[in-house]
Amino acid sequence: MAVLDHISSQEAMALENKYGAQNYHPLPVVLTKGEGVFVWDVEGKKYYDFLSAYSSLNQGHCHPKIVNAMAEQAQRLTLTSRAFYNDMLGRYEKYATQYFKFDKMLPMNSGAEAVETAIKLCRKWAYEVKGIDINKAQIVVCKNNFHGRTTTIISFSNDPVARKNFGPYTDGFIKVEYDNLKQLEDVLSSEENVAGFLVEPIQGEAGVYVPSENYLKAAKALCEKYNVLFIADEVQTGIARTGRLLASCGNCSCPKKDCSGTPDVKPDVLVLGKALSGGLYPVSAVMANNDIMNVIQPGNHGSTFGGNPIAAAVAIAALEVVKDEELAENAEYLGKLFRAELNKYIKTSNIVKLVRGKGLLNAIVINDDEDSDTAWNICLKLRDNGLLAKPTHGNIIRFAPPLVMTEEQLLDCVSIITKTLKEFES
Repeated sequence: MAVLDHISSQEAMALENKYGAQNYHPLPVVLTKGEGVFVWDVEGKKYYDFLSAYSSLNQGHCHPKIVNAMAEQAQRLTLTSRAFYNDMLGRYEKYATQYFKFDKMLPMNSGAEAVETAIKLCRKWAYEVKGIDINKAQIVVCKNNFHGRTTTIISFSNDPVARKNFGPYTDGFIKVEYDNLKQLEDVLSSEENVAGFLVEPIQGEAGVYVPSENYLKAAKALCEKYNVLFIADEVQTGIARTGRLLASCGNCSCPKKDCSGTPDVKPDVLVLGKALSGGLYPVSAVMANNDIMNVIQPGNHGSTFGGNPIAAAVAIAALEVVKDEELAENAEYLGKLFRAELNKYIKTSNIVKLVRGKGLLNAIVINDDEDSDTAWNICLKLRDNGLLAKPTHGNIIRFAPPLVMTEEQLLDCVSIITKTLKEFES
């Protein structure tokens, strides 16, 4: 079949159902084109993308600057492996570490790989710097977390769908409640072998749970008190999504587009992915300062594709777009507008309990239980009305459009959402 041969939605879905593993439950829409905040299906219908590939497309679909960077590099050099130097990786490492204010970066591909890298880095630091006995290191994580689906990561998940029948599980993790400083300190003060605290600044997959205003700052202070690494998983929340370059920056007074001031929270280890490539290519990274990253020596960790020339060129362009187009500022402004407009509707709604979020990472909670299909049916109707979103945890619908969205487009989307919700009011 030629690449441009036409295929109908039903044919495309049938092919996936017959030949693909059924590890996803997609909304029944088949996309073939994307530009900015819009996508088109194979029949030519146009939609607002209100998921952005789980915040991978912060810069919008097919941003020309990023596409050009990818195409130009792909015609010169695509892959060398790390057996040799290439002329792009060092430039990328310098640009990214200066951008996020860290000494060193370890490049990887997927978000889950980056989280696994952070776990290995934390454990090695624990044994060689902190002095924890070999194989005794513990990492504190939060309940209802989502850090990926590798065997190690699902070992500290409490999502039964992700965990069931994938054991035996990996030891070395202690779970505490998210946004519960007392539980965190109880563990840090009583367990002498804790090496790190791995946390999402906002729990996205769990339903866009935003912690208390002082939570991250206080958690970081506790980590410093007990000599524990604060590991921020910003795979979904980073790269301007929440109105700051990093969600862990909190309410710092620094200019958002370059974050040159002193943030409320500076992670010891930063995990990035998704929008690090603008949605064009799998690119992820772990960043830390020398006192932590220098425990990694040749042969300790790696990836054939991690840090490849295309990834380097794409990531530099993607980060330049975030800064040049002031996407953090736009996300902050439009996020406040979105929640304000939705709250006007929610005041008289029976179908929606609340809207929550930060920047352009938001969710509405449907007035039904998690086992109901109401949120799914709302998303089907949103699709019919020209907007694509997806439920998470049954009764929650996550809204995360590309950050290049305009105010006019956002208000149009609010109109579509409220119009759709009215069809479900009792």
